[in-house]
Amino acid sequence: MRVLTVNPGSSSVKLSVVDDGREVDQATVGAASAAQARQPLADLVGRGHPIDAAGVRFVHGGLSTDAVPLDRAETARLTALTPLAPLHQPLSLELAAVVAEIVPGPVYACFDTAFHALMPDAAARYALPKSWVREHALRRYGFHGLSCASALRRTAELLDRDHTGLRLVCCHIGSGVSVTAVRDGHGVDTSMGFTPLEGAVMATRSGSVDPGLLLYLLRSGVTDVAGLDDALDRGSGLAGMTGTGGDVRDVLAARDRGDPDARTAIEVYLHRLRREIGAMAASLDRLDALVFTGGVAEHQPGLLAELCGGLGIFGVRADPGRLAAEGDRQVGRAHEPVRVLVVAAREGLEIARQTSLALAAGAGGPCDR
Repeated sequence: MRVLTVNPGSSSVKLSVVDDGREVDQATVGAASAAQARQPLADLVGRGHPIDAAGVRFVHGGLSTDAVPLDRAETARLTALTPLAPLHQPLSLELAAVVAEIVPGPVYACFDTAFHALMPDAAARYALPKSWVREHALRRYGFHGLSCASALRRTAELLDRDHTGLRLVCCHIGSGVSVTAVRDGHGVDTSMGFTPLEGAVMATRSGSVDPGLLLYLLRSGVTDVAGLDDALDRGSGLAGMTGTGGDVRDVLAARDRGDPDARTAIEVYLHRLRREIGAMAASLDRLDALVFTGGVAEHQPGLLAELCGGLGIFGVRADPGRLAAEGDRQVGRAHEPVRVLVVAAREGLEIARQTSLALAAGAGGPCDR
């Protein structure tokens, strides 16, 4: 089965053609724009690839556990979720509409939230009035699930283990950052919550902030709701702390030049990541492996060495030589009880896998994890 996959990120759109689990063609649009992706999409399909179906990554799918065909009703449901993922949901909807014009086969939505849909109530519930929770579907949804699912399967291959038996802490470290506890083949706790704002510090997102502090800013007139929304999503994190655009490479370069704000920002970034890793480890009955994935994890070995250097209490020790190598690999020192791995983010392959399974099972059929 040949699947066109569309993976919109914060700064680019990744396109690929996957044939029976193998990527046979790909393209990257260097801007997160549906209009700019239209021609590369048409070019990709036009290169002689008969497409059976297309899969589009959606950050927020509510409590859906499977890939689903995008019809009018599903599109309307996903549009209603836009306030919960304002940086990503609109682009996915626009891209899906473009794909539907170009690809003759069905278009499926694949969800980052699906990997976390079976989280136990202890991890998913907020301690808020139960009437609010019921009426407004307030819960911790979790994100980066497609990345986690891909990392879990690749880790199982590298360790020669059944993926459903592994206990992992999976760290997706890119422009967005999340940490997930994985058991029985799915997420059982995760750092992101109702929206992708919760948890660790990110490139432009704040991560968790005392809600009382936010109320103070609103009551004091420092900002209004719209200003707060923009600041938390686009003007905080590494960007807000340093005055840069939030790219880790720029912040590290500033630190190397002696910038004190950049130095503090990296310290905060690493501290909050370690704290989330510790919290996720506490959600498991044992820890088989710590897995790093995402662009920063793959391409910043020095920063990863700093991160791992503060995780000795969990039995995590990384080998500098292995960290500096390339490809999917174990980077922990030999014979340590907790394996440490770096694997490439392969969300496109996971999108293709889920789309193929849903198509084979029939519209909206169950997807094997």
